[in-house]
Amino acid sequence: MTTSIKAAQFASPAPAQRLERAAAALTEHGFVVEILDDAAAARARIEELIPEGASVFTGASETLRISGIDDDINTSGRYDSVKARGWQMDRATQRNEIWRALSVPDFIVGSIAAVTETGSLVAASASGSQLPGYGGAAARAIWVVGAQKLVPDLSTALRRVEEHCLPLENERAQKAYGVPSALNRILILNAEPDPGRGTVLLLREAIGF
Repeated sequence: MTTSIKAAQFASPAPAQRLERAAAALTEHGFVVEILDDAAAARARIEELIPEGASVFTGASETLRISGIDDDINTSGRYDSVKARGWQMDRATQRNEIWRALSVPDFIVGSIAAVTETGSLVAASASGSQLPGYGGAAARAIWVVGAQKLVPDLSTALRRVEEHCLPLENERAQKAYGVPSALNRILILNAEPDPGRGTVLLLREAIGF
């Protein structure tokens, strides 16, 4: 019974009032926030926000994959896909070049594991590849966030990461790569000090982990 209660708590979309409360807190902390109906609206909005030819890195994200945003950025030819460039580089001999490209694109697009009603974003990663860009290195950051990721506070956010996100990501990683995932790095963004740099597209629907 406990497991099902936790699953419902972390998988059900938050109601409008809580989304509005989180949006207000994030805005107060320097983020640009838009509440959108669904992933299709986010997909269209990202096309408006990112100019053609911009260099873009997409963090690993089920939200981006399911919505089609990942394909839009990495396979459409509309943008300079950092991920596509990275696939052509040698990880052994060009490690530094790869990490520089991942860290400082014009735009980084991804999702996060939890957003709090007090105005913080929490991201978790096994490799950490998206975290420099999220944290400030990328010129612009855009996060697409399903309504089920909204939690009251940071302690609940960290519980969501460990109890809900990690098991699902571990299952995905095992299928995709044959290796387990891990919470090797966690980034907490409490505010955005550079006005206009970080945009949160907060959806009314649940999507991703």
